[in-house]
Amino acid sequence: MVAKILLQLDTDPMPSTFDAVVAVDSGVDQLLRQGGVTPDNVTSLVHGAMFTRGGDALRHTAIFIGGSDVSRAELVAAKVASCFFGPVRVSILQDASGCNTTAAAAVLSAAKHVDYANATVCVLGGTGPVGKRVAEMVAIEGGRVRLVSRSLDRGQAAANAIKTRVPNAEIEPMSATNAEETAACIKDCQVVIACGAAGVQLLDQPTLATATSIRVAIDLNAVPPSGIAMIGAMDKAKDLSGLVGYGAVGYGALGVGGLKMKIHRAAIQSLFERNDLVLDAREVLAIGKTI
Repeated sequence: MVAKILLQLDTDPMPSTFDAVVAVDSGVDQLLRQGGVTPDNVTSLVHGAMFTRGGDALRHTAIFIGGSDVSRAELVAAKVASCFFGPVRVSILQDASGCNTTAAAAVLSAAKHVDYANATVCVLGGTGPVGKRVAEMVAIEGGRVRLVSRSLDRGQAAANAIKTRVPNAEIEPMSATNAEETAACIKDCQVVIACGAAGVQLLDQPTLATATSIRVAIDLNAVPPSGIAMIGAMDKAKDLSGLVGYGAVGYGALGVGGLKMKIHRAAIQSLFERNDLVLDAREVLAIGKTI
């Protein structure tokens, strides 16, 4: 039996222990961890993975690209892909800062309650690593997106980048630096997803109460204070009817965390089915739909 080897390439100096534990729990036989990975030093690491096995055995080696900086991980992923030629390649999963697996879990959790074809989704913290992926996945699903940032310029840049990946995306960049501006961003939205930094509240209770059209509120911040008032980290489809519109529900970070972990493990396991997979936002979302 050929051992399943996962090469964990992390852009941070110390490779993520979280990603390592998930890899082990996903059934990887051997985990090779490397920190401080950049586009300039990754080539020899990739060559070591792709030239040591041939034929069908190549699918038993795969690469996970992580780290806390999604932009840097994307550059590494592009360099990794450029090393391959013809059938000499291995499968790749890019999930720096959990951007793809967390976003997929949030988007699919909301989809249990709304039809994206008829929904406008407000993404608070939309220029962060997870926020950009949430916005992209909602666009893939046909939803209208309001991508909110403190800086309209950053929001516009993020929206433009998403449109290069999802050409038909309906995405509107907006800025919010206070409660009044945030209220304008969430007005008439059916879903609000807060993707801000840990310990930062983006939506307070009085402002949330003004959004009577909201059917789903998801807070991806697990560190107090909550990113959305009245939503706890453990909440899963919590009834918010008394706070916003009838039938509204709320999810906290750990409330979507179970699905995130299932998606993460399933994505790693799928890497060993073929040797030519490149798993990013669209592919990870598709995996999530099978769970």
